[in-house]
This record gives sequence, C-alpha cells and structure tokens, in this order.
Amino acid sequence: MARKVLTAIDLFCGAGGLSEGFRQAGFHVLAGQDFDEQAGATFAATHHEATFIGGPIQNVTPQQLLKAAGMKRGEADVIVGGPPCQGYSVYNHQRGVDDPRAGLFREYLRIVEGIYPRWIVMENVTGITSIADGGIVREITQGMNQLGYRVEMKVLKAEEYGVPQERRRVFFIATRTDCPILFPEPTHGEGLEPFVTVWDAISDLPVLRNGAGSDLAKYAKSPQNSYQALLRGDCMQVTNHSAPRLAQINEKRMTHIPPGGSWRDIPLDLLPAGMRRAKRSDHTKRYGRPRKTDLACTILTKCDVHWGAYIHPTQNRSFSVREAARLQSFPDFFKFQGSRTEQYVQVGNAVPPLLGKKVAESLIAASKMKRSGCENMGEDLPIAV
Repeated sequence: MARKVLTAIDLFCGAGGLSEGFRQAGFHVLAGQDFDEQAGATFAATHHEATFIGGPIQNVTPQQLLKAAGMKRGEADVIVGGPPCQGYSVYNHQRGVDDPRAGLFREYLRIVEGIYPRWIVMENVTGITSIADGGIVREITQGMNQLGYRVEMKVLKAEEYGVPQERRRVFFIATRTDCPILFPEPTHGEGLEPFVTVWDAISDLPVLRNGAGSDLAKYAKSPQNSYQALLRGDCMQVTNHSAPRLAQINEKRMTHIPPGGSWRDIPLDLLPAGMRRAKRSDHTKRYGRPRKTDLACTILTKCDVHWGAYIHPTQNRSFSVREAARLQSFPDFFKFQGSRTEQYVQVGNAVPPLLGKKVAESLIAASKMKRSGCENMGEDLPIAV
C-alpha cells in the first residue's frame, strides 16, 4: 500500500516551532500564516515546502490557505497553531477576556470551519484556563464541538519530552474522525530518561563577552551529547549567537551571583532601588544564574535578567538568541530573521519543536487505532524518531 502524505497547515505560525515538530514527525507543512512579517521570513526560510501568508488573520480566507497548500476542503490532515497568548499569560497582569488578542481563537475556528481538517491542535499558555472562570476554554471547546469535532485538553510539561526548560502549555487536540484522542506519554523524568539540562543544551557554543556576538561563528567543540548532535545536524557554523549589551552596573551585579544564585546574592548597595525593599521571598527568578545541571526557566520573548534566570551559567551576560533557541529545542539550521529583539520574540513565542514532535506522533499513533469509521492517517507510515 502506498504511504499517505501527511499534511499540515500552521496558523499563527510565528517562526515555525510547532510546524517544525510536526515536520520532524513526518508531516508536510504546506502553508503558514502570521501577522509578524519577520517571523514569517524565518518560517519561509526554514519551511521550503510551505507558502507563507502574512497580515492579520482577520483578512485571510480559508480559500487562500487551501490554494496555497494545493488542497480542497476536507483534505488536510491537521491544522496546528497557537493564537497569540499575551492576553492570557500569567506574566500579563492586565490579562482578561476583554484583551483583543483573547478573541483570536475565534479566527482560528473560522479557518478550521473552512478547511475542515481531520485533526486540530491548538496550543496556549496555562493562564487561558483561569480567564473568565474558564469561559474561554469552554467557548473553544463548544466552538470545536459545533464544527463536528471531539476535543480534549491537557497541560503538557516541555521538560518531560526532552526540552531543557520548565515550560507548561495547554494543548487542545480535536478530531472529526472516530479515532481516539491521545496525548504523548512523558519520556523524561523520574524513572525515565534524565532531563536535558542547560549545559547539555549549550556547552558546545562559543564563549561570548557581554554585548558581543556574531551571526556566523565556529562551534567551540564537537557535540558533547546526543541533544547537541541532534540540533546541530549538518550545520558547520553557529548563527544568531549574540546577546544584548548589559549596563556596567549589571555586569557588577552578575559578578556576585553564583550558579544557582539570584538577586539575593547581590550586595544591597548594588541592587536596583525598587528591589532594596523587596522581601527575600519575592522575585525568586530575577537575576538568576542557573546551574549547569538545572533546567532553564521558561524562555520568554526576551532573556532579560530583570525578568528571570537568564544569566549564563559561567559567563557574565544574558543568554544569546542561539542559546535561547537551543533551550527551546530549535535545530541550529533555523536562522532567525530581523533585529536581535525580533529574534528573541520569535524564539520565546514558539512551541518547542521537540514537544510539537511528540504531539504529532500521538496523532499518528491514534490514527492507526482502527475503530469504526476512522479515517486512517498514514497507514504503515513509521513514526519518525
């Protein structure tokens, strides 16, 4: 029997972290859409099979996406994507259902209705569950049900799937087939493979001075472990390995912070004025320097030492764009476009590709469980490893 080509369309694709994970699992990503043109440039440069459609999703029609993907309604295997999450994020203290970004999932569902894929995968931050006492989650679920999809939701921990970072995200998986809905089983943690650590992820990258960097540099050493070998692939040089220049006062502060330390290790007279009155239990991640054996804290849209534990374990600077990408499990062939600020945003907004891959594999596994009426997706197609 000929193998079926697995097809995907990525909405709110950003730089393409989720779709990269699906590609690694064997899907052909044929179209991507996002408002961010620089993220779209990264997506287009790294997803050669796909057509990128920019601009506000409100102006995009299902027919445009179907034409770009070369498909008809009902032919796509899956639509993936995460509507912009800032309106829901626990880091956004003004978050709420009235935030205009909080309604973009309705545009996602409008596109789903027009394309009618066999499966839907929607990702978002855990803060979505608390908005309006769960009202947005109920609306998403009801919207999918009204379109003829069964849906289940689960919080996944990225570190349990080989990502060297503490990251919690909500995943909705829905299907109009009669196949079961499966979520990936953890592969890392107690009794499983050991967690991938910060040092596992970045120890082969060149040393940088504060504010220095290069868009093309040699690796410092050969791959030190399977994670580095996986992400390096055939790459011979490092791109996007640059970090912002921190002020001299921050350089002084960092000299006092040991691995595993934080703002509490900074002498009182060197602390920012607003932090001198802080309780010792406050701002637990600020000016943090992870140990080599730690997981990274959640990678955000900038590795700002005022925000969290983003100081390099051995060097007095913040993580570079490439180091942030490694901590997100992006392959090194991803060259992020735009300014350095825009590159950090693309990395921080992404779904870690390795997490996306595990979700994609769970869809393939579910599709092979032949129940009555189940439209099989890729029969006899081996899951990528």
